[in-house]
Amino acid sequence: MWGFKFAAAVALSFAHRLAMPSFRILRWAAWAPGLDDPAHWLDWLAAPRALPADGLASLSEVPAMARRRIDPLGRAALQVAFQAQGADAGGPVVFASRWGEIARSVAMLQQLAADEPLSPTAFSLSVHNAQSAQYSIARGDRSNFLAVAAGAHSAEAGFVEALGLLADGAEQVTVVCSDGPLPAPYADLAEPPGLAPLRAWACLIQPGSELSLQTTAPGPTEGNAALGDLAVLRFLVGTDTQLQRGRWRWLRASAAP
Repeated sequence: MWGFKFAAAVALSFAHRLAMPSFRILRWAAWAPGLDDPAHWLDWLAAPRALPADGLASLSEVPAMARRRIDPLGRAALQVAFQAQGADAGGPVVFASRWGEIARSVAMLQQLAADEPLSPTAFSLSVHNAQSAQYSIARGDRSNFLAVAAGAHSAEAGFVEALGLLADGAEQVTVVCSDGPLPAPYADLAEPPGLAPLRAWACLIQPGSELSLQTTAPGPTEGNAALGDLAVLRFLVGTDTQLQRGRWRWLRASAAP
């Protein structure tokens, strides 16, 4: 938990020191059990309803031998990364997740408690940057891949990192946000259950004048709190002029000062 708070503090400090560029979305994708089409997602975001907690993204872009080693969360994250980045290979990719592959980590802790041997493969896939490594290998891409976590505002931290990369000269950056249901030992730490326990979404962004992200004095979170990070996706692909989430304020061009 300290690491999440530290990451959030670093993101806030960075945002205050750097005037973050505005941006536009070139392409986006999202996946949850029962939802894998942008048109269906737009319908769902307009009228959210509870979705199943379990499901598997097809991830046909990855060979079957490699695909079977990837947990449902990783499959969802890689699926939307492939769809958002499309044929535009190369360029930085930022993976943002509050909890990452926590179910795999808990399973290994339980094995340790039972004095059972651990699988090196399971360990390598439990670290927070496992998804970025899997995606890099699957695409054969040696671009800049990053993984961030900042508690409930991991999506914002991912975009801060991406906007920093744009400010540093990157032509475009892919941001991937994903999270899944918490395993039993940590279930009490979950925020309200949410409407999409297992979900992933991604945006391919470049400099532009349409959207921006700012830090402000702390304010109440607007919109449906049960949406969590999907409230950010709803704003990014919708028409609302602004969205306040804690210290973070998302703005569309018509609302910019």
